Amino acid sequence: MTHPLTPGLAAGRLPAEEIAANFSDLHPAYDPHEAHVAADRCYFCHDAPCITACPTAIDIPLFIRQISTGQPEAAARTIFEQNILGGMCARVCPTETLCEEACVREAAEGKPVEIGRLQRHATDALMARQGHPFARAPETGKRVAVVGAGPAGLACAHRLAMKGHAVTIFEAKEKPGGLNEYGIAAYKTTDDFAAREVDWLLGIGGITIDHGRALGADLTLDGLRDAHDAVFLGIGLGAVNALGIEGDDAAGDAVDFIADLRQAADLTRLPVGRNVVVIGGGMTAIDAAVQSKLLGAEAVTLAYRRGRDRMGASRFEQDLAASRGVRILTNVMPVAIAAGAVTLEYTAEVEGRVQGTGERLDLPADQVLRAIGQKLVPVEGLEIADGKIAVTGPGRTGVEGVWAGGDCTPGEDLTVVAVAEGRDAAEDIHAALMA
Repeated sequence: MTHPLTPGLAAGRLPAEEIAANFSDLHPAYDPHEAHVAADRCYFCHDAPCITACPTAIDIPLFIRQISTGQPEAAARTIFEQNILGGMCARVCPTETLCEEACVREAAEGKPVEIGRLQRHATDALMARQGHPFARAPETGKRVAVVGAGPAGLACAHRLAMKGHAVTIFEAKEKPGGLNEYGIAAYKTTDDFAAREVDWLLGIGGITIDHGRALGADLTLDGLRDAHDAVFLGIGLGAVNALGIEGDDAAGDAVDFIADLRQAADLTRLPVGRNVVVIGGGMTAIDAAVQSKLLGAEAVTLAYRRGRDRMGASRFEQDLAASRGVRILTNVMPVAIAAGAVTLEYTAEVEGRVQGTGERLDLPADQVLRAIGQKLVPVEGLEIADGKIAVTGPGRTGVEGVWAGGDCTPGEDLTVVAVAEGRDAAEDIHAALMA
């Protein structure tokens, strides 16, 4: 939960109908004609750069050609063969810095093919059908434990189940989905899509989810290894970094704020400050800042310690925040939080390091949210490299029979990257089990 600095935190700042409109779908689905027109813009490049830019290596020209010829369900199968969470990735991936940035149309015209929206058109079409598009192979008799029901764990579990293995996912939270369920802005995944996608994924069969089970609390790595033929860890990053300044305990975590919002049955009952300050420059910071504004905060400021070009959030996300009325302050860092205000100090980069300049400003703040990254909760017995679980190749840890992937391992913290790592680890686990 977030922590108020003053009584300025309040619910119901906007009427229900205005909040509903504010949290409507960021990128509404194409209708069939719109999809056909958008697909016709594709050059269907040989050695298409968009494929290389996609962490899951979806054959993008092929699925767009399938859409253009009136076969959206075939297009979806092309997508799902590489990325079983292609529906969510179509909604939340920063396509503007991945496949669409690499699009030849982007280079030629400054307007790429809208690959993300076309991917959603295709995946939505297939997911609306009864049944699951993939069938399980004959049972192998092998049992695999997957810890964490986030994108990496779900992708790994699905691929293993498809190979005929029996999979148990151990999940600490009440709902599966990981950040897809708890950590993404509500306007990016409307109509309970994250939960519906998990239900659809489980349609492959052979996967059981055991909720309320966390590694280190009531599960041990040795115990999992003893009871299963292989273990995959998709545990994410469970701890939040602190600001380390005076008044830090008066701030709330942006991750918790977003989770509360995503699980709220009625957004008019969710409290938000009149003056909100979000500390950070990544996607979580943007999502928290924008949603604060959409809930009715009068002034929302995002404060980041480096220049705008160094922000983790894409330029599209930065511009989205600005268009919703979020003020973005760069080259500032917090130095103190007190009742009703946060004190920031202007910064400069000296040999790549951020230093305070001594010049300060005070901002009114009845709600401060920290979004400065998360960190790994260490797992006993596993090697840690740069704060994450060290892996080689397709997710192999230094412990025999244990793989890992997603945000808990080195690499970009993106849904699509987590899916790729879970999928690839599953293929390696299958090869090891059947050797």
